[in-house]
Amino acid sequence: MKNSTRDLTVGGFVLLGILALAYLSLSLGASTYSGQGGMLLYATFDELGGLAARASVVIGGVPVGEVNAIELDEDFRARVTLNVDPTLELPDDTSAAILTQGVLGNKYVALEPGGSEDLLKQGSEIAYTQNATVLERLIGRLVQNFGGD
Repeated sequence: MKNSTRDLTVGGFVLLGILALAYLSLSLGASTYSGQGGMLLYATFDELGGLAARASVVIGGVPVGEVNAIELDEDFRARVTLNVDPTLELPDDTSAAILTQGVLGNKYVALEPGGSEDLLKQGSEIAYTQNATVLERLIGRLVQNFGGD
């Protein structure tokens, strides 16, 4: 009788642990911008550094959209399609940068509004972009600098 109670308790804890892991993996894996999308903007980068579709687009740390698609343009540069909240009134001199989020290293696009009076419209191109910083290249340069004259 004692063994069956103990086995039942252990089984309950194992089941609870599995359910907790499933919840965490689903919530981390499916975290996306849940607001209304609609305004498509485009930005071209030389280096994405691991940016993927469905990555967040933020302004001042607040999610305002997500990355819809990534493709190569005719100059072999990465063209990123951003789906942002259509109620935003972004100046046409807004800049976009690819940054790293937290310890996990997830990439996201940060928008920095400019000061222009003219606004970005549906299908506009963000002219000012900052590429992702690739950690491996920085480490390689550091090693090269210490090893050279």
